[in-house]
Amino acid sequence: MATGEFTDKVKILIKAGDGGDGMNSFKAFKGKPACGPDGGDGGKGGDVYFVGDKDMNDLFPFRFNSRFFADNGEVGGTNRCFGKSGKNTYIKVPLGTLVRDEETGRLICDVFEDGQEVLVARGGNGGKGNVRFTTARRHAPNFAQKGEKVKQHYVILEMKVIADVGFVGFPNVGKSTLLSKISAAKPKIANYHFTTLSPNLGVVRHYEKSFVAADIPGLIEGAAQGAGLGHDFLRHIERTRMLCHVLDVSGCEGRDPVEDFKKINAELKEYSETLAALPQVIVCNKCDVFGAEENLKTVKKKLGRKYKIFPITAVTGEGTKELLDGIFDVLSTLPPVERILPDEEFEYKANDDLSFEIYRDDDGVFVVVGGLVDMLCRNVVLNNPDSMQYFQKVLRLRGVIKELSKMGCQEGDTVSIGEVEFDFIP
Repeated sequence: MATGEFTDKVKILIKAGDGGDGMNSFKAFKGKPACGPDGGDGGKGGDVYFVGDKDMNDLFPFRFNSRFFADNGEVGGTNRCFGKSGKNTYIKVPLGTLVRDEETGRLICDVFEDGQEVLVARGGNGGKGNVRFTTARRHAPNFAQKGEKVKQHYVILEMKVIADVGFVGFPNVGKSTLLSKISAAKPKIANYHFTTLSPNLGVVRHYEKSFVAADIPGLIEGAAQGAGLGHDFLRHIERTRMLCHVLDVSGCEGRDPVEDFKKINAELKEYSETLAALPQVIVCNKCDVFGAEENLKTVKKKLGRKYKIFPITAVTGEGTKELLDGIFDVLSTLPPVERILPDEEFEYKANDDLSFEIYRDDDGVFVVVGGLVDMLCRNVVLNNPDSMQYFQKVLRLRGVIKELSKMGCQEGDTVSIGEVEFDFIP
């Protein structure tokens, strides 16, 4: 979502590096052209990390750069030399950024702390050089292994502000003014609706204690369905510990503060039961305006039994000391903000899926596809008898031959596996 230049949700493309191919080479001396295998292994592909950066305020930089690829590993060298590993890629994101897999929606990680590094995509392993395939019976293997290939993936970055206290309320009730009075934050302030178009954070210090407050852009009726700034900013109060519900108690815009309170809480509940259940204190602002005194009495009468109410005048700072004392009293009873944990560890890896599927095409050819085929394409050298023997062995061990027979494949029928086509022999 982008409003003005603020961006708190983007889609980017990431890819770890492919592994380098192993080298197929033989030592050569003058007069002795082939004195034994000496091909080295390929280098490992680079990994992709997300890194928390406290100096970033939103995801705006990703609107200009949305592709992040780690370097591939280099090919193995002669004389048993290893190929150089690919360089890792580090993607800096604001604190409170959730990373989700675009295809499944699964949470990969929550980048919560400054400097926190999270490995998201692991680079492919380098292929083995031909020297690694020597055995007592095979003295001069004339093949090497290809490096592991990795797929690219789209991920969704979604920023959720990390704050102890969230200021909520209708537009133009004085949330930004209040934040500017109790912290060093300098939000944009003006006497019209939707002056604030992005969450503003401020560190509030009171005696020897402190907390982080977030001024959430003004909500309106229908916000839970996306009206106004809607969903785009409701997410930013999902992980706050408590809410300060700011009301314009003056009624100078013809609004009823009690009805405003009920409408905003209805929107919070419709968006999230958890959000609606957060502890709240009510801040009655603009108490210096004519007519505020009667409205304040009504608010205390109708809401005072359930909520703590703090009358203030944000412009002058009157009443803010009592408000801060009340906020700290509530915070002292609540657990600290915690990172959101994924249901299970999630990490993009090189293809380790050895499943397969078989279908018959229009020409009657039995085609085998899947992760097993990708693995075989990496390990099999078509013009090498030893490698093809390994290929046949894997097909039998993994049940491919058995499954082909079940599907009615007869001796002499054509079977296609990757780049290999052969006549079926049960």
